[in-house]
Amino acid sequence: MEELVIRDADVIDGSGADSYRADVVVGGGRITGIVKEAAAAGCQRPKARRELDAEGLVLSPGFVDMHAHSDLALLRDPDHSAKAAQGVTLEVLGQDGLSYAPVDDRTLGEVRRAIAGWNGSGDDIDFDWRTVGEYLDRIDRGVAVNAAYLIPQGTVRALAVGWEDREATPQELDRMRQLVAEGMEQGAVGMSSGLTYTPGMYARDAELTELCRVVASYGGYYGPHHRSYGAGALEAYEEMVALTREAGCPLHLTHATMNFGVNKGRAPELLALLDEALAAGADISLDTYPYTPGCTTLAALLPSWASEGGPGQVVERLADDETAERIRRDLEVTGSDGCHGLPVEWDTIEISGVGDPALTEFVGHTVQESADVRGEAPWETARGLLLADRLAPTILQHVGHEENVRAIMRHRVHTGGSDGILQGAKPHPRAYGTFPHYFGHYVRELGVLSLEECVAHLTSRPAARLRLPDRGLVREGYAADLVLFDPATVAAGSSFAEPRVLPTGIPYVLVGGRFVIEDGRRTDALAGRAVRRTPA
Repeated sequence: MEELVIRDADVIDGSGADSYRADVVVGGGRITGIVKEAAAAGCQRPKARRELDAEGLVLSPGFVDMHAHSDLALLRDPDHSAKAAQGVTLEVLGQDGLSYAPVDDRTLGEVRRAIAGWNGSGDDIDFDWRTVGEYLDRIDRGVAVNAAYLIPQGTVRALAVGWEDREATPQELDRMRQLVAEGMEQGAVGMSSGLTYTPGMYARDAELTELCRVVASYGGYYGPHHRSYGAGALEAYEEMVALTREAGCPLHLTHATMNFGVNKGRAPELLALLDEALAAGADISLDTYPYTPGCTTLAALLPSWASEGGPGQVVERLADDETAERIRRDLEVTGSDGCHGLPVEWDTIEISGVGDPALTEFVGHTVQESADVRGEAPWETARGLLLADRLAPTILQHVGHEENVRAIMRHRVHTGGSDGILQGAKPHPRAYGTFPHYFGHYVRELGVLSLEECVAHLTSRPAARLRLPDRGLVREGYAADLVLFDPATVAAGSSFAEPRVLPTGIPYVLVGGRFVIEDGRRTDALAGRAVRRTPA
């Protein structure tokens, strides 16, 4: 007898097709049977050790977070309700070109410090891995949800070249090719970049193209945070399309937004660019989060020259008055490349988290607001905070446009990604709310997408990009990564005021056939495992 039968569910199977009523049978971590309209047909209904009445609930494949920053959170916090409670059954880690494999002892320390704002210091983690394969093995010990991994190009460059702004030597490029090939062989699904973050931003297009050729040879994809989401955003998108077409590598544009005042209402131009490339045969997909503000670290806004050499040298430059004045001019007058080529607007930069609890007075306030209270220029407030907190502060950047968000999420190659940073006292609510917010706000309240369309965006499309032949659809033989939600009540509980509130209307989530959310509560199941690349 099978383990579970889910009775009378309204199945939205992830294909985009209309829903149907069915009993769905689960056994051995797989979907073993689907009996459509069992009750109405009067046929013999499937039996199992446990029966779950799904009357009034939608049964769909588990949601795939195509852009997650849970690289350490999955290991640190077995509960991981921030994602499990949203119906996320698979996260893609290693984003924005910076993560924790492959590394040696030197680069591990540098990377930990550089992205402490994303993932914490890691002082509570036993870093008992160095390679991509060893990191995936660590995940295989048991985590809350499944995880796939992108090789972080910035980390690879730090390992082979360092944190200097220069071209790689032929020998260094060979070393980077080797590291990428090893990571792909060990199970990575592709490569990411953070081209407004050091040291990845120092790579020229020719270097990136060569690495993408390696990724493509293993059937992976390239997921860049490209060189600008502000001034020159369209040119930055064009650069990535051209680069990957030359390399013959599939392209997945991460958090594909059009932000800042210069891009208000310009999403149709981006979509036209993508449509033209798709019509010409390009293999492109993208992800977005359903909110207008962005989220990153305060240090990320600094000009690239100020970040050269790694975190230690950044602190030294900030501490020097003359150099700090140069940084200020780049930020406030010229337009820092770290701030997407536009002068920073301090009243849009809200501090969302700090590493030092003594600095929590800044959290929830813009840099401008804190500067006004302190009676000083906003740059001095920002500079002082970066120095006092050793580059750890995270920020919300209120620079997005709702019309762009809606236009991009309608596109036929769109998928969902939270870009959720789980650190800080007041993180972006997308970390806890992205997937229910799609259904509650953009499907039920606004009708931007139909229920069937939205499920497809969040399930089968990302599974296809990841080349997962047994996920993303409700089909016999597929992995039993499943979500049961109430379309009438599903909604994000998180908000900008209270960002850590869990969603409503998602009572059941299964990973590998095991309940990780049951009756709306997190179980103790650690059913998640590493999802490794399927060979091309």
